[in-house]
Order: sequence, then structure tokens, then C-alpha cells
Amino acid sequence: MEEKFVINGGRALRGEIEVRGAKNAAFPILAATLLTKKECLIENIPLIEDGFRMLEILKGMGSKISWVGERAIKIKNDQVNPANLRGDVIKRLRGSVLFQGPLLARFGKVEFPQPGGCIIGARPIDAHLNGFSQLGVKICKNGKNYTLENKSKGGKAILDEFSVTATENLMLFASLTAAKTIIKTADQDYQVQELAKFLKKMGVKIQGSGTHQMAIEGSKNLKGVRHKLINDPIEAGTFILTAAATKGNVLVKNVEIDFLELPLKKLKDFGVPWQIAGPKAIRVLPWKRLSIDKVQSLIYPGIPSDLQSAFGVLATQSPGSTLIHDPLYEGRLKYLEELNKMGAEIYFADPHRAIINGPTKLYGRELESLDLRGGAALIIAGLIAKGKTVINNIYQIDRGYEKIEERLQKLGADIKRIRN
Repeated sequence: MEEKFVINGGRALRGEIEVRGAKNAAFPILAATLLTKKECLIENIPLIEDGFRMLEILKGMGSKISWVGERAIKIKNDQVNPANLRGDVIKRLRGSVLFQGPLLARFGKVEFPQPGGCIIGARPIDAHLNGFSQLGVKICKNGKNYTLENKSKGGKAILDEFSVTATENLMLFASLTAAKTIIKTADQDYQVQELAKFLKKMGVKIQGSGTHQMAIEGSKNLKGVRHKLINDPIEAGTFILTAAATKGNVLVKNVEIDFLELPLKKLKDFGVPWQIAGPKAIRVLPWKRLSIDKVQSLIYPGIPSDLQSAFGVLATQSPGSTLIHDPLYEGRLKYLEELNKMGAEIYFADPHRAIINGPTKLYGRELESLDLRGGAALIIAGLIAKGKTVINNIYQIDRGYEKIEERLQKLGADIKRIRN
């Protein structure tokens, strides 16, 4: 059954909203439970489509999973079989690639299809395969499937790019190897640091977490552990930017401020007032005048690519020209084409750069949600537009935001989920 969001814009948001568990930290930690036959308890699980698909893949292999309350799961992987990998589900989400590392480490050989995910440009898994290869893994490609065979005795891998998931995959792979593994050009965003905490609890020795070079010494006998997931910095940033775009007065709770320092600084530089309202709380206040010259997404601790689209919507309300630059993915700017349908004045320089001229009044239109973060940005655009906005293909948004329409309704947003 296809669903869509219908939004009547023009309301400034007011009230409080809580951030849920981190989507992109849940994936590697769920994958890490495959490294032990002992039971693990994971708390603060976000109730989102991509998370449910990760659990579906685990169950298909034989994982024993039970819910503890609404947001915690017990998981035991003493009888899993990688031959039962659900290829059809793996092709639906990018995070499924993280099963490669632990399955390869535990079983010595795994056949894996090309994972799916958002359509935001070329997203090959070359960095993963190249990293595994440097550590001695034998790789064969059969059509659209890959067969990986573990011949590793530790070593050094220099990643070709700062890839979050490639870094995590090599960390997971190295965690069952007693010999030392060194990973260079390692990404160190929140989900990588969260995985390092989890693996250390299991008994993995990790040096250099939080830097671009890590040394890992694993063990064949890792422990089952209890772990509460970090709150989602991207969801927090999305809600902060939604409040800013609507000139709202919103208290955002459960904000991991340490992982949003540059986006928050930039918001203040641009003219959006906010204040720290508690240990993990940010209050966004209405702005009087915006001035946004440039938004460039970079690897952590830069502005996350996942927040670039929300900044782009805000930039339509800023006088003058704003350069939007996303050097990471050539498809990340597709949402700007939808904003032009709403009356924005945006010119594309190339697949990675665009100029937004503002301020422009946005008008409600029927729009397509092409990817997760772009879809969230279209919700923000609909909330500030005049008239009715219809957003199709909202499964993309549900993949990363839990019941987003119900949570925004509590802030006064006029947004409804319609089922055809």
C-alpha cells in the first residue's frame, strides 16, 4: 500500500521533541552481535524500516531475537547460517553491507550480493573490498554477487577514502583476529566511535578510536554485552533545522551535542539563535535575518552530508546567493530540483554544486521523495510553503525517521499520512 504525506504549510513549530536512537550506529552494532555466540542486549533501538530490515536479515540466518519492552532487543547468534542470507532484503538497504565483516571473520567464507540503499549517486563497495583484500581476503565476483574467503592473519589496510561503513566493516572483521590489524584513513564519525565502544565491551583491544588510524587486536572468544545506543545526531540536526526553517521555538531533547558542534556553530553564524537548555538539549528560537553564504558537507567533524539537504531548504529563505557543495555524493542535490518546482531559484553548477538565490516564497506542490535525507528536506520545505504539499514515496523517509509525522504534529505541524 503506497503512502504519502500531505502538508499544509505556514505554521511556526512550537513545543518539545525527543531524538531517538541512532540509525547508523544501530547497523554496525547489530552486525557485531554475530561475532559472539553469547547473548547481547541492545537498548534504545530506533523503530525504523531500515532497522527492521537488518533484524529480518539476522532472523533469516537463524538469530534468536526477542524484544524487551518497546526499544530494546535480546539477540543470540549461537546457531546462525550465512548460507541463509536474505539477498532480496540486502538489496534494499546500504547498511546490510556491514554483515560482510563479521560473517567473514566467523565463518571464513561468505557469498554476498551488492547492497542497496538511497539513490544518491554511485555507491560501490570498492573501498570495502579493497580493504579486505589488503588484509589477505580472497575476493571473487560472480555476476552481481561477491564471494569472500578469509586468508587474513592481520596486517595493515589503507582505505581509499574516508568511508564510514568500510571502516566499520574492517573493524568488525578484525575483531576475531588475535593478530594486530591496522586501519589507516579510518573515518571517525559518531557511529564508528560507538562501534569501538561496543567492541571494547566485547573484549576487543582498540587503540586510536577517534583518530584516522586504529590498531585492533581481536579475540576468538568475545563476550555478550549490554549496550545502550547513542541518540541520533542526524535526527537531532534535522529537527533543529526544521525548527529554524519554520521560525519556530522548539526544545530538542536527547541531542548528542559533541557530534553537532560545527552545524550548530554554522547555524549561529547564519543568524539562527539557539541555546543549550540542558545536558543534551537545544532550544531553537525564531530568527530575524538570515545570511547563508556557503554550506559544504565534509567528513566528521564537518557538516554531515546527511544534513546538507536540510541546510539547503533553509538557504532558500536567506537573502543573496548560497553555494551548496556536497563533494561526497553526486546525487545528493536531486532534492533541489523538487524545491525549484515549489518556486525556489536554484542553479546547478555541476552534480556536486548548486547556487540558491533567496529569499524565495515556496508554494505547495506534489513532490517525489528520492532518498531518505532529501525526503526529510522536502517535509521541511512543505512546512514553510504556502498551500498544500504532497510528498510521494515516503517509505524512503520511514527508513530513517520513526513516525515523523506524529512527532511533528505535536509541534503544531499540519502533516498527515495518507494511505492510497
